[in-house]
Amino acid sequence: MNFSAAPSPAMRLTDAAARVASRLGDGGAEVGGLADDDLLALLADATEARKALELIVAGASAEVSRRSSRELGYDGLAQRKGLRTGTALVQHLTGLGRADVARAVDAGRELAPAEPPAADVSSASVPAAPVVQEWLGALRDALASGRLTQAQFQAIRSGLGEPPVDRYPELAPDFLPQAWARAVNMLLEEASGLPVEELRSQARIARDRLDPVGVTLRFEERFDARSFRTWIDHDGQRHAHILFDDEAGAWVDALLQAALRPRRGPRFVGTDAIEKTRAAEADSRSNEQLQYDTIIAVLRTGANADPQQAFGDRQPGVRIVIEAGAVAGGGERGEMHVTGVGHMEDGGHALPGGVIEARMCESGVIPLMWGPDGRPLDVGRELRLFTRKQRIAIAARDGGCMWPSCGAPISQCEYHHIDHWWEHHGRTDVDDGIALCRNCHLRLHNQRWRITRTRDALTDADTYWLHPPPDPATGEIGQPVELRSKSPRRFEAA
Repeated sequence: MNFSAAPSPAMRLTDAAARVASRLGDGGAEVGGLADDDLLALLADATEARKALELIVAGASAEVSRRSSRELGYDGLAQRKGLRTGTALVQHLTGLGRADVARAVDAGRELAPAEPPAADVSSASVPAAPVVQEWLGALRDALASGRLTQAQFQAIRSGLGEPPVDRYPELAPDFLPQAWARAVNMLLEEASGLPVEELRSQARIARDRLDPVGVTLRFEERFDARSFRTWIDHDGQRHAHILFDDEAGAWVDALLQAALRPRRGPRFVGTDAIEKTRAAEADSRSNEQLQYDTIIAVLRTGANADPQQAFGDRQPGVRIVIEAGAVAGGGERGEMHVTGVGHMEDGGHALPGGVIEARMCESGVIPLMWGPDGRPLDVGRELRLFTRKQRIAIAARDGGCMWPSCGAPISQCEYHHIDHWWEHHGRTDVDDGIALCRNCHLRLHNQRWRITRTRDALTDADTYWLHPPPDPATGEIGQPVELRSKSPRRFEAA
């Protein structure tokens, strides 16, 4: 790749470091004395300097690794310095952990100029450099330009993996690489507003959306790796280590969320729920202790116990979303077969067809009808609250709390009328509802944020915007922020 269009890491480091020094002043002012805007600007400049420095460290680490390769034997750089490997030498110089050095070396190799294959001595032709696919080139450009940190780059790179072209011989060779490129562009747009862990999760969700056959293969690998191990330490404390398969892990998450639900803050409900919240606040146990007690309660009471004994007024469960086009009828008795994959409503992680068929047989399905314009059915102003099917539809569309940088799953969300039902005579329609977790919903109302919707006349697609309240000091209103869905449905390239 040729990154000459972007400023070099050295130039970016110099410029960012100069801005940091300017904000701190000649005397090295304490950050505690900075105004809010200056403090945030300082942090942004320092982050830019760190990203540029990371690139320099990555390139140098990769070069140290190359010069210390095993093939060079005792002539290798690390061996001449008295160390066994390039990784050990970089660790010795930088003080970084082994995993951090490995990430730096990987990033440096990604950005290293591609070496063309060796020339054929029998041919006068000059070998061409290997072709870098569009999706990988976009990722490398984002890393080289400072748009992504090393951690963000590795999150997308490892989460997406390579397009499995050989797995789908019926598709055109460039179909999946193009789908990967569109997914990369979406993830690049979302990267600045997501923690690295959530960015990696979204990259895996995109991969599962674009590679449905691989969902089953990866599920089976994790299912085979499931395990439960206990041991006693030297103080007599018993420990346990669990590796969950995907379905069991989701069930345990739902179970623990149900146990912790009263602690997640107030919501727009009646006085009975408020009393439960107050009772939860009086509980002296930590969240970790409460989760432990919940697991033990489930183990003791057994699968047939009254769910209220452990969870109060709601039994935990896992909701799976699957499109009708992925379910087909067949066989002599007309039984249903799942030909695609489904996604957990919380988190959006994929499940293979076999698991979904088992759940359909056990629990049944809730059909959700969508209109010809791709929108679920509406109820206008006949009802004050969204119906159950409407809430399921909004959950499938939004995939979680829509507030920027909030990663709350859909099970923790309420459904906000963007045009208030009473104040603005808003309609109880799916288009005018949006998923917000309890804390973000309260923040919106208490701090006077608002959400609006615009519709593209050409594509008939809706876009939701979050408008900040006026600045209390100046009265100025900041620019609205586009709200992005967390639903796997947004990765529609495949």
